[in-house]
Amino acid sequence: MAHQYQTCMEACVRCAEECESCGNQCLGEMPECARLCIDCADLCWSCAAFISRDSPFIAELCGVCATACDACAGECEKHQNEHCRRCAEACRRCAEECRKVAATAGARQQPAGTRR
Repeated sequence: MAHQYQTCMEACVRCAEECESCGNQCLGEMPECARLCIDCADLCWSCAAFISRDSPFIAELCGVCATACDACAGECEKHQNEHCRRCAEACRRCAEECRKVAATAGARQQPAGTRR
């Protein structure tokens, strides 16, 4: 089943996979990078899940996910290794997609307390 936010969901999954890998490889040597990657991966997995079930919280979560992706990409871009480069690219793409969804989903959501 194709979801209206399929591109974002796929970008989130790809980003989560890259962040998991990068975070694992950065453990010990670059703890700040590892921490940001792990946080970003968790948010990306959650974002994909929320989108897949058409949660009313998509806009908010996608906004937070974009912020985390930007922070993770910024940290990874400081490092000169292949896994950080791949992670930063995936994070930039995910942040872009999440911002689009946050704007679109936010516009279609009803004010809190009015949903039935």
